[in-house]
Amino acid sequence: MSGMPPGDHPMTSALGPWPIGRDASGTSWQPDVSEHAGIHTTQGGWSFMTHALLNLTYDGQNGPRGDDQTFVSGMVMTSARRDFDDGSTLNLRAMVSPDPLMGKRGYPLLLAAGETADGVETLIDRQHPHDLFMELSASYARRLSDTDSVFAYVGLPGEPAFGPPAFMHRMSAMDSPEAPITHHWLDSTHIVFGVATLGWVHDAFKLEASTFKGREPDQDRYDIERPEFDSWSVRASWNPSAEWSLQASYADVTSPEQLSPGEDDTKWSASAIHTRRIGAEGWWSTTLAWGAKSHGGDDATNALALESAFSPNDRWTMFARAERTETDELLELPGGAHGPVYTVGKVSVGAIRDWRVAEHVRFGVGALYASNFVPDGLEPSYGGDPDGGMIFIRLKID
Repeated sequence: MSGMPPGDHPMTSALGPWPIGRDASGTSWQPDVSEHAGIHTTQGGWSFMTHALLNLTYDGQNGPRGDDQTFVSGMVMTSARRDFDDGSTLNLRAMVSPDPLMGKRGYPLLLAAGETADGVETLIDRQHPHDLFMELSASYARRLSDTDSVFAYVGLPGEPAFGPPAFMHRMSAMDSPEAPITHHWLDSTHIVFGVATLGWVHDAFKLEASTFKGREPDQDRYDIERPEFDSWSVRASWNPSAEWSLQASYADVTSPEQLSPGEDDTKWSASAIHTRRIGAEGWWSTTLAWGAKSHGGDDATNALALESAFSPNDRWTMFARAERTETDELLELPGGAHGPVYTVGKVSVGAIRDWRVAEHVRFGVGALYASNFVPDGLEPSYGGDPDGGMIFIRLKID
């Protein structure tokens, strides 16, 4: 089904009467013309979808705070859907990741910060691994008319109604093995152990609200943590045309950080995604996203990301990202304490060449280069404006 325009796709969403291409991570939306990758089968009234993307990456980050590492990352996702005669739909979804195999310290990524490897210190200049279980969720939707529906979504873990689609699900970002440094402003809530969402959809407009566990996953990446419902979020989404998807959201997050349990966050996000089809197999997708967060009552820090990916056919994909963040987590302070706020930036560009080795299997080879920009106060510890890069091979099942 990969690369098939939604107009040729017979399926609609499990959450309402819109093209299935609109569905992204959790209950988030992307443009209707987006690819809906996966192997689709049916049996006994149920329809199933399976999709996988796995990267083996060599990562080299330069400068005094850099490091190098080879690691495996990605996801395997499957879903089971049942449509009933009364117009309602039940959808079960599971997603797992090999990320824990890279170790508790994750992989080197200059200017990234967040979560912890040992419960004592914050990970700095490294991207934390995601948990083995990225999503175990169920949703139930009831269509009220040709344009209206209501739905409920629960997950342990799952994704609350906040931000744009998580970066590994955005077409503008999913081909890069490098996580955005803006991740914790835009969509860091995409894995929470306990989430319940209610939503109402009218045609191209959606309003939804979630209650969820505010605490980020701990350093044990293989377990399922106890659910709580101590935080909340709201999100409004609008797809004004088949090529556009807009969202604005707010979250009140209780005690998100293990190392500062008495401090809460408030978060805001807004984004615009534009995707267009190019010929029979090509596409071009661009995301502009802004996020802000206030931690423990401090002034809000902002982050901005612009990313784009271009695939003229099913063989080549080029991608690029530019980011700017205001961060107070780049100094190694006792107990993971926050320091002064610095404005930093990163620009990365890359490409991947795929070969289809079977009907639903593609093998790819890719590389990316990244340049980092730090202010004068950080230049001594970073050795100026360091760069880095990644070389990777990919297996994609779709």
